[in-house]
This record gives sequence, structure tokens and C-alpha cells, in this order.
Amino acid sequence: MALRFVGIDPSSSDGESVGWVDEEHQELVLQGWKPSPELEAECAPLELPGHGTGIPEGEAVVRIPARMVRMIREACDALERP
Repeated sequence: MALRFVGIDPSSSDGESVGWVDEEHQELVLQGWKPSPELEAECAPLELPGHGTGIPEGEAVVRIPARMVRMIREACDALERP
């Protein structure tokens, strides 16, 4: 799998919150902060249409700062280009 680096949190001082594009699998790969146990506990019991409660095995809740929106848009655009 070859990841293409797209960007990094502009306020990062030590490699926090990075974004890549996996063009082979057509996926965004984002590195963000782990949520506090309180936030994770708040997300876990939410019931959403078509989704069970809890955070499935192999998935995680991550926090991505709003200042990374531009980078995430760039990554999304890269995946949509032919």
C-alpha cells in the first residue's frame, strides 16, 4: 500500500494530525488525537440509524482539528480526480 502524504496540521510542532490518501483503496488516512475517555464514552452509546451502538472492534474515535479542513478537502479532491 502506497500512501501519498497530503498535509499536516499547520499548528503541529511534532508531527501531530497528519493526512494521507490511499489511492489504491480510495481512502483517506487520518492521524488525530485520541479522545478523552469521557468523549469516547459519550460517543459509544449513541444510537444512529443503520449503526449499532458502541465503537466496533477495529475502529476508533479520533479528534481532527478544524484547522485541518483545507488539507482534508485537498485529500478528498485527490480521491475524486480520475
